[in-house]
Amino acid sequence: MSESNGKPLFIPELRRDLQLIPVSDNGRELLYFHDALGYTPDDFALHSAVKPLLTLFNGRYRISDLLQQPGNEIKEEDLEGFINLLDQANVLNTPSFEQRVEEIERGFETRTIREPALSGFSYPENPDRLKESLEKQFAHSKQAEVNGSDYRALYAPHIDMRVGSKEYVDSFSKLRGLKPKKVLILATSHYAGYYGSFYEGTPFIGSLKSYQIPGRVFKTDQRILNRLNRNSGINGFTLSDRAHRVEHSIETHLIYLSAIWDHEFEIIPILVGGLDELFYLNSGDLAEKTDRFAAELRSIFQSEEDLFTLISGDISHVGKKFGDSVAASDMKESVTKRDRQFMDTATNGSPDQMLDLLSEDVDSTRICGFPPLYIFLKAAQCKRGELINYRWWDETERESAVSYGSILY
Repeated sequence: MSESNGKPLFIPELRRDLQLIPVSDNGRELLYFHDALGYTPDDFALHSAVKPLLTLFNGRYRISDLLQQPGNEIKEEDLEGFINLLDQANVLNTPSFEQRVEEIERGFETRTIREPALSGFSYPENPDRLKESLEKQFAHSKQAEVNGSDYRALYAPHIDMRVGSKEYVDSFSKLRGLKPKKVLILATSHYAGYYGSFYEGTPFIGSLKSYQIPGRVFKTDQRILNRLNRNSGINGFTLSDRAHRVEHSIETHLIYLSAIWDHEFEIIPILVGGLDELFYLNSGDLAEKTDRFAAELRSIFQSEEDLFTLISGDISHVGKKFGDSVAASDMKESVTKRDRQFMDTATNGSPDQMLDLLSEDVDSTRICGFPPLYIFLKAAQCKRGELINYRWWDETERESAVSYGSILY
C-alpha cells in the first residue's frame, strides 16, 4: 500500500481468505468477518450497509479518485478512519497487518503450551461442564470388549462435536479397555495452505508443545518427534508448528480421549498437509518424501510396542459451500457410493487402491481424511480394518454436506 506523508494513496485490499457472512442481531443486518486463522477478533462485524463500499477495497482505487466522484458524500477523514478501523481488525492486506501476523505466529512458535482453539465454541471451556457433557454423551454407550493386542489404530472424524457426538462415542468407546503409553495422532491439516510457501516441501507438521484442553494437559513424546526431525530435509517433516495454532483436528480427538482414558500417556501430534501432487505424479519430490516418512513411521510402529495411533479425518465435502454448482442433496447418491469405495480401500488396508481411486477424478469430493489415512496405511501395512460407522450430514440451509465415518484397525 503506497503512502504519502504517512497516509495511504490507495484503498487497501480486503483479505481474500476471509468469509463475509450475513447475520441478524436484534433486528440489525450485519456482515460478520469469519477468519479461519483467527487474526480478526471473533466478534468483528459491520452493518450490512457498508457492503457496497467494501467492493472498492481491492487495492486498485486511489482514495482521491473516490473522494472526487460526483455525488460522493464521504469525507476524507471518515474514509481514513474506516480504513484504520479495518486495518486494526486485521481484515486488510497491509504492511502493518503482515507485521502483526508475523508477531502472532512467532509468538505461538515460542510457547511450550498449545492452548485450546475450540473451547467455549464447540465444547464448554469450564472443565467441570466439559466432563459433565462428555459423561452424558457416553452414558448410553456399551463397554467395548477390546483385545489390546489386536487393535492398534482408529480412524475417526474431526467434525464439529455438536454434529457428530454419536459417531465419536461409537468409535472412541471401543478404546476404553486400552491403556497405551504413547498415542500418535496423524491429522488433517486444514490451514497449512493458508501459509503460502511456508510449508512448501514439508507436508508433515509436528509440534513439541504440550496440548492443553480444559482440565488436562497432554505432554508430547519429544524423543520420537526429534527423531523424525533429524531427517527433515528428506522426509518432509518439520517442527515449525504454526499450522497447529488454530487447527481442530487433533484437539477434537484429545477431548474424546480425555473421556475414556484417565491414565498418563504422551502424544505425538502430526498434521498432514495436502498430498494432491500424488494424483498427478507417482514419483518426484513429494512421492519420495511420503515414502521416506512412511518408512520412518513404520520403524516407529515396530520399535514402540505400547503405541496406539489415531487418524483424524472426515470424508467428502460437497455442495455449494465447497464450490460445487449443485446442491449436496442432488449429489448424495453418487457421493455416498464413492465414499463407500473410499472406505473399502481403507478397510482393506490398501493405500495404492485408495490413491488410484482418488486420482481418477482428482479427489472431486474433497476427502480431507485422505492425507493422514493414506500415510498411515503406507506405514502400518494393516491387513484389514473394521468399519464402525458412516454418516452423511446435510447442511440444508447452505445446500452442502459433509460425510464422515470411523474404522478400527
